[in-house]
Amino acid sequence: MAKGFAAIPRTPRYVLANATLPAVLVDGYKATADSDGLVAADITVKDGLIERIDRPGRRTTLPKVDLDRGMVWPGFIDMHTHLDKGHIWPRQPNPDGSFDGALDAVEEDRTKRWKTKDVAARMDFAIRCAYASGTTLIRTHIDSRAPQHRISWPVFAEMREKWAGKVDLQAVCLVTIDEFLNDDAADDLIDVVAGHGGVLGAVTSMIPELERALETLMLRAANRALDLDFHVDETGDPAANSLRAIADVALRTDFPGSIVTGHCCSLAMQPKGEAEATMDRVAEAGIAVVSLPMCNMYLQDRQAGVTPRWRGVTLVHELAVRGVRVAVASDNTRDPFYAYGDLDMVEVFREAVRILHLDHPIAGWPAVVTRTPAAILGRPERGVIAAGATADLVLFRARSFTELLARPQSERTVLRYGKAIDTARPDYRELDDLMGRKR
Repeated sequence: MAKGFAAIPRTPRYVLANATLPAVLVDGYKATADSDGLVAADITVKDGLIERIDRPGRRTTLPKVDLDRGMVWPGFIDMHTHLDKGHIWPRQPNPDGSFDGALDAVEEDRTKRWKTKDVAARMDFAIRCAYASGTTLIRTHIDSRAPQHRISWPVFAEMREKWAGKVDLQAVCLVTIDEFLNDDAADDLIDVVAGHGGVLGAVTSMIPELERALETLMLRAANRALDLDFHVDETGDPAANSLRAIADVALRTDFPGSIVTGHCCSLAMQPKGEAEATMDRVAEAGIAVVSLPMCNMYLQDRQAGVTPRWRGVTLVHELAVRGVRVAVASDNTRDPFYAYGDLDMVEVFREAVRILHLDHPIAGWPAVVTRTPAAILGRPERGVIAAGATADLVLFRARSFTELLARPQSERTVLRYGKAIDTARPDYRELDDLMGRKR
């Protein structure tokens, strides 16, 4: 139990009284929000579900937890991660912090060490971190160039089963887009992904065959009823505009599934007219965009001895105003692409607010780590506070956004099915053997 909180009752029915909720995350409750989009409420929990939401002060004989206006959020959604890469930094650091350095370091580590036991241990460690912080749904990208796909996808399936009922897991294959120009390799990969209930994905780049590769991929995905999730234009080069190609091909082929595009960094570096034309096509195609602000700020515009001139993130505000569904997520954690991170969506949201200026007003932006990514991932019942919803909630002492975002919020109470869980994070020493360290 977090410091400053009363104990959550062990009775099957109780009230979280005098709570503050982001109105954008609440369904079926009418109340006047303040200038930051916050509303006051009492939440009644019954048998692990939210039974009702009322104005504060409703008379009841049920046990109460007085939150003293502390904020309550639904469980978080982390829709772009790399659980298979996580936590390899101690044994395989990135010597210069660059994107190319990260590619080389991961390639070396994967080739030498990514066996079943290693991948499973690091995945499980990462999921425990996310679970303790309040995350209920994770989508991970999985490095899937042969023969790694035959190792990592079965491990993912084991993790999905192990964590069922605690953290829902989805997975996307990660290969370069040209892999889909090789019929035999593509058939093998798609069979593995489909067999594990996964999503097709690729890293796009401005290769001459880009549109042909995208069309091939989309037709194959449509034939197998698979969704798509791309790594797109993770560069500051304004000439990189594979995002436009994805939108154009999706519209031309009338792709029936969901398409997610991550990063889209170069969009912010393009001439205004070109960027606007691309965003219009993205909106028309119904493509969702996820920004990874911490990792992209770390990697982009990195030059030795030179202060970065831009933040590395995409045009979130401009996309949102066009009706494009936008989200933010963790991306890499403690690996050569990002030396830090802990799969803590409170940290991700706090940093996203600062980096992307998701404030003044802030009212609608809590959706980018909750209900919007949940909807994008086909789980609209997640990431909301509503009568009938599972009581997967995160309780804070902070009463406002300025309090919530001023401190790390390392002290919080996480409820799963209405019961408080242990929020202690796993100790990094657990990974010492995998990192070649002596205890």
